[in-house]
Amino acid sequence: MTTQATIRTLALSLLLVSGASHAGLFSKKAKAPPPPPEPAPVVVPVAPPPPPPIPLEFSGIQTEAPLPTSLDRLQSASAEVLDVVQWVGASHDNAGLPFIVVDKANARVYAFNPAAQLKATAPVLLGMGVGDKPLVSPDAPMSAIPPQKRITPAGRYPSKLVIDNHGKVVLLIDGENLITMHIVAKGTPAQRRAERLASVATDDNRVSYGCINVPPAFFTTVVDPDFRPAKGIVYVLPEKTTAAQLFGFQPAVTAPPAPQAPVVSAELQVSLLAPEPSSTSVQGTAAGSAPVAE
Repeated sequence: MTTQATIRTLALSLLLVSGASHAGLFSKKAKAPPPPPEPAPVVVPVAPPPPPPIPLEFSGIQTEAPLPTSLDRLQSASAEVLDVVQWVGASHDNAGLPFIVVDKANARVYAFNPAAQLKATAPVLLGMGVGDKPLVSPDAPMSAIPPQKRITPAGRYPSKLVIDNHGKVVLLIDGENLITMHIVAKGTPAQRRAERLASVATDDNRVSYGCINVPPAFFTTVVDPDFRPAKGIVYVLPEKTTAAQLFGFQPAVTAPPAPQAPVVSAELQVSLLAPEPSSTSVQGTAAGSAPVAE
């Protein structure tokens, strides 16, 4: 090959190499940039459940302030109360509302928050008669109701606060039968309601015409604020059957038969037959009748 031919070949090769270089044939292909990292999931902090309230123990002595009691205070309640509270807590039968359990056989009331945690307990006065169903018409005058028919009915009652004709707040439980929960009524001197509520014994707590009388401080510091935002549930336990049979649940433990409340003596029954002036009446019941606070 001549010198000129060699030069032309070299020149042609240089041109080819230069064109390929401009075309990127000899350069490394740039890698695609990595995808951006996925955003970290937003973790919403979960508030811890509120601590259980320290339950309050109210005595029947109206001048005494409630005292904080042990967190296991409920364990001293009757088996019937424990069964109902366990059932409500497991089934959420209270629908997220505060609720109250009235133990008629032991003349005591227990108040719970929506999480079925005990808030307070107190003694109560109840209907004089032993039984679970009303035996007289709500229109019957109180003076005509014999003692054995003055019954606090058992059942599950969506309840609300109402204002009576005297401007007092009461908890309407069984509107059809005009049953309320209210601050203990004065009653007649022979009834000794304040004395009965303050006594340690429970066999003298049957004195009303059916309404549930509670200590004033229990109503104003527990019932009123708990039931004021919305309705709540009141479970009045039976004394002629079991709570499981009445409310339709399977008890967690086999409860002994509900103790029967003592029958009021004949002497006391005679003293209670005298007509008693009504203290308050509630406005706005479904049937238009005015339940009497007694």
